[in-house]
Amino acid sequence: LIQTSNITKTRCLKNMNNIDKIFSDDNDPQAFTKAYFSYLNTVLQNIDTTEVAQFVATILDARERGVTVYIIGNGGSAATASHFANDFSIGTNDYEKPFRVTSLTDNVAVLSAIGNDFGYDEIFVRQLRVHAKKGDVLVGISASGNSVNLINAFDYAKIAGIKTVAITAFDGGKMKSIADEGIHVPTGPKEYGPAEDAHMILDHLVSGFLTRHIYND
Repeated sequence: LIQTSNITKTRCLKNMNNIDKIFSDDNDPQAFTKAYFSYLNTVLQNIDTTEVAQFVATILDARERGVTVYIIGNGGSAATASHFANDFSIGTNDYEKPFRVTSLTDNVAVLSAIGNDFGYDEIFVRQLRVHAKKGDVLVGISASGNSVNLINAFDYAKIAGIKTVAITAFDGGKMKSIADEGIHVPTGPKEYGPAEDAHMILDHLVSGFLTRHIYND
């Protein structure tokens, strides 16, 4: 029994992500906090800054062309999509030449209607079919990059002439591979906390740059 228990424990350790390991090393909350912050800093340091710069260029180009940037995501990433839309469109305080950014995660009536009538996998693509135009931009936020409703939206965007940007984590999933461009947050599998932490930092980083850029242009 002891041998079987040790084998099981070894297998569990092998399947742990970095956050699991941090907790297993020391489950004291203060030690966990310090280790979590340290790991998050490592994740942030490994983000490719050229990808961030390209994303900024894409948002600025969308503003110049007067097109709309649509942002989508599920769960925590849905909240992040809303935050992106708020900070880019309203937070930049430019009303003469605004950033036209909207989140497709915010209308509960629309989401529930599409989900009920056509299935959850259709909640974003059907909104794009109504609102999006050729030349617009679609930003998908997803840790796994494998959500079917996001992939469906990206597939439609390709056909409709809409540029796609994947903001991902883990290994990037399918969304990273099919997107025109993106920002990949290099976390381990199922590390939702650091992934979504980094995505929110990207929101504040980019919106902070955009705000200052347009007033110094």
